[in-house]
Amino acid sequence: MAVESWLRPFSEHRLEVVSILSSSGYYSDLSTVFTRHSHTESLFLNMSVSPQDARSLGHLLCTTTAEVLWQPARGWIRERHPGTLLACRVGAGQATYHRFDPRLRQHSITFGARMIIAKHRPDTAAGWLSSREILNRGYFDGQLSTLNLLAHTCCHEFAHLLQHVAGKRKRGSVHNRHFYEILDNLHASGAAQSVRTTMQHTAPDHGLSLPDQPFAIASSGELLAQWQVGDAVGFGSDAHWREGVVQRINRKTCTVAGTGASHGLRYRVPASMLRRLET
Repeated sequence: MAVESWLRPFSEHRLEVVSILSSSGYYSDLSTVFTRHSHTESLFLNMSVSPQDARSLGHLLCTTTAEVLWQPARGWIRERHPGTLLACRVGAGQATYHRFDPRLRQHSITFGARMIIAKHRPDTAAGWLSSREILNRGYFDGQLSTLNLLAHTCCHEFAHLLQHVAGKRKRGSVHNRHFYEILDNLHASGAAQSVRTTMQHTAPDHGLSLPDQPFAIASSGELLAQWQVGDAVGFGSDAHWREGVVQRINRKTCTVAGTGASHGLRYRVPASMLRRLET
């Protein structure tokens, strides 16, 4: 049976799924319980979200993935791998990924809180693969917004889960033709739209905001035009923060010569990740 066989029109089930998510805080195959936090209102112009709200949105991504994507596919998955479970969690950093533990027969999906923060701003959303996928493949009519980016992130990671179950995930060949066939089907079937609708309807019930206003991101050329050789820059976050000086402007990146603790190292950094330092 093909991966597509369990995909069915989701439009009939959207209101039912929204009702389930709104009325229940626990999901049997998830190791996380959605924690409700008060929302610190953020305006679209600021495009900011507090770390606490980012984690709460991460739990919303977890529960939506479990109910809208995992539940319809669970039977198909367990026919191939009996007893398989899904555990979703929110990580503190940017890392967002799917893993499978064969010993526990458990799939895990981690949504990074800093990823969620980054996808609230056009300048930081630009560097993510999800932005390029929406634009290049026409998902959600090719419109970028925080809501679209986060809904697509759920689908992207779940596509990796299905790719693994189908035996099409190979070392060194992760975002391959088979992966994009699965991801395309998640969008074409209405599953991705169901994820988006569920998140849009459920977030306000928990005092959370998910901006759906479309925004544009600058091209790599426009971003690179902001920089000159000799500019002092920083990139990364927290323990991974690095500082340096722009040494060369490449076609899509800048070559940065490290300074301070990074002295003697060189980095090729996407322009969207660079931050100007005061000198």
